[in-house]
Amino acid sequence: MLHSNSARRLKPTDVQVDRSVKPGWETGAARLPRLGECVYCTEGLAEVVRLLGKTGDGSRLLELRLIERSAGPFFAAASNVLVEPA
Repeated sequence: MLHSNSARRLKPTDVQVDRSVKPGWETGAARLPRLGECVYCTEGLAEVVRLLGKTGDGSRLLELRLIERSAGPFFAAASNVLVEPA
């Protein structure tokens, strides 16, 4: 029997950070976060663990670790995280 995986599909809005949650914060493409800096991503607040190469949209690839819960590190484009204004 063939099962549909439509229930597990992600919508683009599921993986885009909601800029309205942190009014006044900039994207990581506008101001690159520093190592150890706290950023806001789709999963909540995270710490920047590493800065890596560039992504397809030209922003840097970030390795992040969630602050508010236990989970392994993950990757995000700087253009898809929010950083507090300098």
